[in-house]
Amino acid sequence: MNKNIHPVERVIRVVVGAIVASLAFWGPQNMWFLLGLIPAATGLIGWCPPYALLGINTAGCGCQSCGCGTKKPE
Repeated sequence: MNKNIHPVERVIRVVVGAIVASLAFWGPQNMWFLLGLIPAATGLIGWCPPYALLGINTAGCGCQSCGCGTKKPE
């Protein structure tokens, strides 16, 4: 399971997911806050299942220094 989310996108996903999940404490009292756990989890893991199914890789920069898991072509 290679990372397929760019580090900047990961941070955005975690922040947005945390904001949506925090609705359980200060927003409307319903179960929609659970949707915030999805972007937070994918941001923390660095792998998005729909991206993998569709062949999308925003982390593929061609290096190993950013943690994307791709190798430079030889």
